[in-house]
Order: sequence, then structure tokens, then C-alpha cells
Amino acid sequence: MKIDQQQIQDHNKESEQSHKENFAPLANQLSKKDYQVDKLVDRIASFQVAIPSWALGAGGTRFGRFPVGGEPGSLEEKIEDVGLLHALNRSSGAISLHIPWDIPEDSAAIKELADSYDLIFDAVNSNTFQDQEDQEYSYKFGSLCHTDKEVRQQAVEHNIEVIKHGEKLGSKALTVWLADGSNFPGQQNFRKALSRTLQSLEEIYKELPSDWEMLIEYKPYEPNFYSMVIPDWGTSFLLANKLGDQAQTLVDLGHHLPNTNIEQIVATLQMENKLGGFHFNDSKYGDDDLTTGSIKPFQLFLIFNELIHGTEDADALEGDIAWMIDASHNVKDPLEDLLQSVDAIKKSYAKALLVDREQLEEARESNDPVLAQELLQEAFQTDVRPLLREARIRNNAAADPIGLYRKLNVRESLIDERGSETVATGL
Repeated sequence: MKIDQQQIQDHNKESEQSHKENFAPLANQLSKKDYQVDKLVDRIASFQVAIPSWALGAGGTRFGRFPVGGEPGSLEEKIEDVGLLHALNRSSGAISLHIPWDIPEDSAAIKELADSYDLIFDAVNSNTFQDQEDQEYSYKFGSLCHTDKEVRQQAVEHNIEVIKHGEKLGSKALTVWLADGSNFPGQQNFRKALSRTLQSLEEIYKELPSDWEMLIEYKPYEPNFYSMVIPDWGTSFLLANKLGDQAQTLVDLGHHLPNTNIEQIVATLQMENKLGGFHFNDSKYGDDDLTTGSIKPFQLFLIFNELIHGTEDADALEGDIAWMIDASHNVKDPLEDLLQSVDAIKKSYAKALLVDREQLEEARESNDPVLAQELLQEAFQTDVRPLLREARIRNNAAADPIGLYRKLNVRESLIDERGSETVATGL
């Protein structure tokens, strides 16, 4: 299914008057504060967030999964679904693939298909947290850290294969997330496990093209609950530093213990030029994989506040960091959920752009926490939805992406095309 420009233009005409009535006073208010409104809208419009191929079907827990129907059963259908999202919001112009779930049979044809939807390929992701049917050795007791060199070599070769697939598609980054760890005290030698992991990563790093990055993800628990080989940002940072300039830390918002100050981690990684990218989601208790901004919108705003402070300009912010979503949808239509996540990310970005940085620094330097808080709250509480709508309209996207998605009965159409029993590949 494709959404054409005429459908979008007809939809936008219906809300044109109400949008103008909301946008004009906000634009006037911001202009009086010396903000260049057109420049703000342009920055918001240009900001892109990659869609993960694994989030296009219904997610679930180890207790159960509830398919939504019409799920993509092939890589081609996944690209079609991301194309739908991008047509609706013009902010989802990249897809992040997971290998071996998304191995293209014909890379040139897949790239051509993506081009037809105005999509590029973001970071490719390796998978050593599952055993595949045709693999010789099991990852039950680890992959890159395994005590058996043959198992480690199998995992290394898989990552190198992922790089080769990514090269054919025009990707520029490899994301490595390891499920390696232990469930019981005494089960694993911590030092040896980390040392073996570093040695394995060094072998993979040697195969990186010169214009690629390796993004090293971390997680404090799950699937192992006593120890993880890369449990926190510090361990990821340590490995990235040892590997070299092309290795960076990837921050998944759900991969932290409750109440962790993620914005401070972001600031530190930026200071050391080791912030490679994000996996956006939200959480109440742990790695809940909930819709971005649904639980902790203020934290998301504070993260973007640090990001903007730590970059010289929009090009550096948007081009030097990989922006991706990583969420699992159990009760929502996954495409609607992704539209909500992208919108929440861009709202936080827009609000952070409204922070008076000069006054904020003056408040900090004069040790005035009250004024500092007031400045942040002034930006956070600003209703930036008219700015986002204006950015979408100027970008030929839908003024109300979810509204148009529902009006066009997209999910029903996908069920008619694919059936009600389809299950997204890889899940």
C-alpha cells in the first residue's frame, strides 16, 4: 500500500484553517523573543529518526504475543511499511535492519525498492542473542565472550557478514548488542569474559570500512540476571576507547537501572566524542520498550537539552549521531506506535531548541538553581505541536499522521493484502 500526495493534500486542507489559527500566535510569541521561526521549523522538518525493521510487527513478552494482522512477512513488506510511515510524517526516512532476520536475497533490488520510498539504510544490527537453525555452535553460554574459541569465531564471522550486507545497501554503521553474561555467582570469570569480548570486537573492528562506525550497546540485565559482560555505559565506553575512533557508545534509553541520570551520561559521552547513537523507547520499571515519551517526557527533553548544548550546529547534531527507535509493541498497532514515538522525539527536540541557552549559562555560573529551573520549564511547557504540524505541512507530510492513517484504514488494508495471521519475520 502507498499513500499518495493527493491524499495528504486533501487531508491537510481539512485542517488548514485551524492550524493557521494555532500556529500564528505561537509564531508571533516566539518572534517577540527573537527566535527565527522559519529556521526553527526547518530544523524540526529536517530531523530524521530511523525505523527498526523488528518494530513493524506486534512485539510481546515471554508470556505471550498478540499479532495485529497485516504484519510484514518479508523484507520487502517491511520497507513498504516504513515507506508508509515516511509518507505520513516525512521524518522516518531510514530503516535499520537486523541480520539474519532481514538478509536481502538481491541487495540491488532491495536498495532500489527503498529508493522508491525515499528511504536509506541506517545501522545494521547483528544477532548473537539467538541460535539460528543452520548455525553450528550455540550461544547459550555467550557469543563474543564464550570460553570456546570456535563459538567466538562463529560470532565474529557473523558480524563481519552483517557488515558486508550493510555495505551493499549503503549503511554506514554496525550495532553490536550482546546478551552475553551469567545468571549465577561463580558461573563466569568476569575479567576473562570482558577480555575475550574485546579480542572478538577487535577482529570485527579490523573489517570495518573506513567510513563506518561500530556502535556498542550496553544493558544492565536481561537475558542474564547476575551479570552482563557489557552492563553499562562505562564498559561500552572503555571498549570503544580501546578499539579506536570508529567505535562509539550507543545509548538505549531502556537499558538503565531505574532513575539513572541518562542526560548526564549523554553529556559525558559527548564531551569525550564517543556518543554514537540512540535507541529511543520509554520505561517505567526497566527495559519496558514502551512508546517513546509515554512515561518520562521530561527526561527525554533533558536529554535533548544536553544534546543541543553539546553540538555546534544542526548539521552536527543530526548528522553525527545515529537516531533510531527500539520498541516492542504488544497491545498497539505497531505503525501507530512508531508514529507516536517519532512525534514525541521531535517534540522534545523542538522544546530543547527553545531553551534560552545564554540565560541558562548565566544562571548556572551565578549558582541560581531557581532561574535555571524556570528557564527549562518555560521551554518544556511550551506547546510546540503547531511547530511540528507546520514542519510536516511544509515537508508535504500529513498535518495529523495518525488521523490520516486511521482515516485511510491502513491497518485494515494491510490485513486485506497480507492476511490476519501473518507474523513479522524475526519475531
